[in-house]
Amino acid sequence: MTGWSCLVMGAGGFLGQRIIHLLIEEKELKEIRALDKAFRPKLREEFSELQNKTKLTVLEGDILDEPFLKRAFIIHTASIIYVIGVTHRESIMNVNVKGTQLLLEACVQATVPIFIYTSTLEVARPNSYKEIIQNGHEEEPLENTWYAPYPHSKKLAEKAVLAANGLTLKNGGTMHTCAVRPMFIYGEGSPVLSAGINEALNNHGILSSFSKFSRVNPVYVGNMAWAHILALRVLREPKKAPSVRGQFYYISDDMPHQSYDNLSYTLSKEFGLCLDSSWSLPLSLTYWIGFLLEIVSFLPRPIYTLTLSNSVFTFSYKKAQQDLAYKSLYSWEEAKQKTMEWVGSLVDWHKETLKSKTQ
Repeated sequence: MTGWSCLVMGAGGFLGQRIIHLLIEEKELKEIRALDKAFRPKLREEFSELQNKTKLTVLEGDILDEPFLKRAFIIHTASIIYVIGVTHRESIMNVNVKGTQLLLEACVQATVPIFIYTSTLEVARPNSYKEIIQNGHEEEPLENTWYAPYPHSKKLAEKAVLAANGLTLKNGGTMHTCAVRPMFIYGEGSPVLSAGINEALNNHGILSSFSKFSRVNPVYVGNMAWAHILALRVLREPKKAPSVRGQFYYISDDMPHQSYDNLSYTLSKEFGLCLDSSWSLPLSLTYWIGFLLEIVSFLPRPIYTLTLSNSVFTFSYKKAQQDLAYKSLYSWEEAKQKTMEWVGSLVDWHKETLKSKTQ
């Protein structure tokens, strides 16, 4: 299949922009359409510098704008995550579920032959902090039963995408789909890491310690982006594609298993940041308090948040290695170094900001 095009939805996001950087190097790629609701000026400039033999078109618009879809392979990374007090459940369900379903219908009309969906580990994570998952894999029937909007919406959207595999397109062709389930994604530009680091910088260098009981295996953003490229390559190859069609894959890398707290500390200790060492309530008691708060509705879904932050759940990515020929582009040491350099830039920016305020 020569002269092909690819549309990346959510291309302005943390993961989407890294996919663009790797996708631009693919052979016989005629055009990349980078779609998002909005792009920062700096990112627009960065994308313009990537122009080579492959045309890179930056598009601001809705994921359901059908003119953007026609005859392009699709990597769908766009979604709304849950932010307490900011994002409403209805908005999340509309975009993540209804939006994906309508998008799939539009793809049939626009004869889109390949659709890769960025799912989330949260569709399979533990339903209790007491439930332990170690080296989970695709053959295990793991399913998150929480009705918190983000994991519930992503679960329904992923099922819709995988069920769409084999649909007949308007031109008589066939749509082929797959989904990738990333672990927690870290790296330069991570909104979660950025928020945690900036909070610590404004709190005398003390990192919040809210997930010391967790044990997880996050994935570096560069490696997660690479997994999308490999999935696309395999789906384009008739001999290899059958084993991937309609499947989902857990994606991680060689980062040592550790807690979220320890990851934040590892990436920032060089700059003088440290974990909060003050006394905290036992986890079981914290859960009871969360349960009571949820009953009286003082906080939205505190038990889910506690479970999210303090579970032991690690996953194997052997199936991705086997079917997608997945292998990390960046080692843990390389990823750590790159992320630490970025953390250092946040620290420098904070110092400059304080200096300007005192002048």
